[in-house]
Amino acid sequence: MPFHYFGKINFVPYTKVTKFADYLKDGKLMGTRCKKCGEFYFPPRADCIKCFSDEFEWVETTGKGRLHTYTIIYAAPTGFDDIAPYIIGVLDLDDGGRLLGWVDVPEEQIEIEMRLKAVPKIFEEIPDIKLYYSLEKIK
Repeated sequence: MPFHYFGKINFVPYTKVTKFADYLKDGKLMGTRCKKCGEFYFPPRADCIKCFSDEFEWVETTGKGRLHTYTIIYAAPTGFDDIAPYIIGVLDLDDGGRLLGWVDVPEEQIEIEMRLKAVPKIFEEIPDIKLYYSLEKIK
């Protein structure tokens, strides 16, 4: 089950988007596109909410977008309290969709609508969570 990379086991016996974690582990940020109507989804979906088709293909996204919003976590949940404070942001992807990730930009430099890129990473510091993506300035 690839979802163990995120620190939690997926107890659903079968899901069509488990490859997402495998792609992320390989440094690829993948979404899904409906084969019937062409709608793009990130995070990936296995069923289209526009036309209800369950036929989709994997599509790599650039990971680039604009910061929609962010928050600074001071009182972190158990398991994250040793790395607080940290910044979480929502990125509106240029390719479509939104993603939530750790913002790897100093607080004083963060601005809403700033251009960022989601970068897949392996997190060695916290053994329960293996994969994530950080939001970094576009170079």
